[in-house]
Amino acid sequence: RVVSCRLACGDVEGRLEAIFGRVRAIQAKSGRFDMLLCVGNFFGSTSEAEWAEYRTGAKKAPIPTYVLGANNQDTLSYFPDVSGCELAENITYLGRRGVYSGCSGLQIAYLSGTEAQEQPAPAHSFSAKDVVELKTSLLSAPNFRGVDILLTSPWPRDVGTFANSAGEIDTKKCGSKLISDLAASLKPRYHFAALEKAYYERLPYRNHMVLQETPQHVTRFIALADVGNTSKKKYLYAFSIVPMSAMDPAELVKQPQDVTENPYRKLRKEAPKSKALLCAEEEPACQFFFDLNKHQGKKRPSDGKERGDSQPKQAKKPPQPTGPCWFCLASPEVEKHLVVSIGTHCYLALAKGGLSPDHVLILPIGHYQSVVDLSSEVLEEVTKYKAALKEFFRSKGKRYVLFERNYRSQHLQLQVIPVPLDLCTSEDIKEAFIAQAQEQQIELLEIPEHSDIAQVAQSGSPYFYVELDTGEKLFHRIRGRFPLQFGRCVLASEALLAQPQRADWRQCAAQRPEEAAQASAFRREFEPFDFSLRD
Repeated sequence: RVVSCRLACGDVEGRLEAIFGRVRAIQAKSGRFDMLLCVGNFFGSTSEAEWAEYRTGAKKAPIPTYVLGANNQDTLSYFPDVSGCELAENITYLGRRGVYSGCSGLQIAYLSGTEAQEQPAPAHSFSAKDVVELKTSLLSAPNFRGVDILLTSPWPRDVGTFANSAGEIDTKKCGSKLISDLAASLKPRYHFAALEKAYYERLPYRNHMVLQETPQHVTRFIALADVGNTSKKKYLYAFSIVPMSAMDPAELVKQPQDVTENPYRKLRKEAPKSKALLCAEEEPACQFFFDLNKHQGKKRPSDGKERGDSQPKQAKKPPQPTGPCWFCLASPEVEKHLVVSIGTHCYLALAKGGLSPDHVLILPIGHYQSVVDLSSEVLEEVTKYKAALKEFFRSKGKRYVLFERNYRSQHLQLQVIPVPLDLCTSEDIKEAFIAQAQEQQIELLEIPEHSDIAQVAQSGSPYFYVELDTGEKLFHRIRGRFPLQFGRCVLASEALLAQPQRADWRQCAAQRPEEAAQASAFRREFEPFDFSLRD
């Protein structure tokens, strides 16, 4: 197979002797490269004297050099043909937009200019129409998997999401949303950009939804600084690449250990569907404990409804705890003043030391360790409580976030925390969980909205999962240690509730009279939504 050795560089800004001198030095030391790919501003305001020597043939670029077009009005005159042309011997302007395919089979997609801020778009800018036409020309090809290289001058907006820091560059404000959309669709293996006078090599990101799509190759985004900058930031990048078309499929989709979530998840979800801080370890068992003199009620007969693709579990007596359980409703160890609703198989209680006064738990009355272990009739009532809480919290201008940690726990606890609707979107919540998970090297994966946890987790296997009231879910299979307060820490973080001081429940515990008053207030407000009072 053909291995191509390429060079990419950032803004040349007319410093032709500097860049070509550096290329000659590298080739003398490391051997010949096939081409030089230039992004950003190739010409500058004082380019004419140096450029004249190359334009007239007095000097020649040491290797085939491919450049993008103008990013401003001042340098437009250097590019006589909008569709691309040879500017000088060994120096080629690729054109406004398109795909360059070398004899090796390498596919290089390119888009010249900066994002237009007005209509019609100036000659040095691209519009949404340019992006759509470039995408269409590639995506319409049968069995399209992506391109090998994408060249743009601006950075893609939000490229730093879920990634290592980009230093002084704010990736949420810098760059182009249209470039983000282009990168999300074209799935380049390498994406080069410039213009920000900064070097940034982002961690590779995946191009597929884990557990939902077949594995695909990763993308490496590299932003390059300006040639000859006094800060000695990297402006020239050497890489070897085998064309995608010549690679073994299994090798192509190998995922490096430092791979991150796709930074353009929002764009991918909006497109038509084609297919935390390290917290305290184990806490005392008295974090959220309840009691009631009432004993477990009779079970309803199973209605035989299926749970996803799994078979419904037959109604059976739940397993008995091996010792005292703080969450079995009949246990003598529990405090009874925090219970706010009791169904036939489940009950609802306020959390002791909750993140907010309406932080509640859904718990089975009998002893079940996790959601995976629930019988069908218990699961049905859990679902009814979720629906009731969604309606209740939405009436108060909130959405809930639910999580379960099936790790170092005996009894299922579904933590339900409301978050104001105007504070953040469901996508913001998912991003906050994924970002903090990545900081702690926790692989938190999005799973299909209507899937059953039992389809991805086995009984007895430790896991952590998050569920929004939209049905969206994130899942982590725990294989080693796991921060016990992870879910709570994410929700308390500045990204969401902005109450980091409440990350530790022990700092939030109130006196019994105050807890009883909070439970009584919640009970009154929840009453119109409480199905257990009507069944």
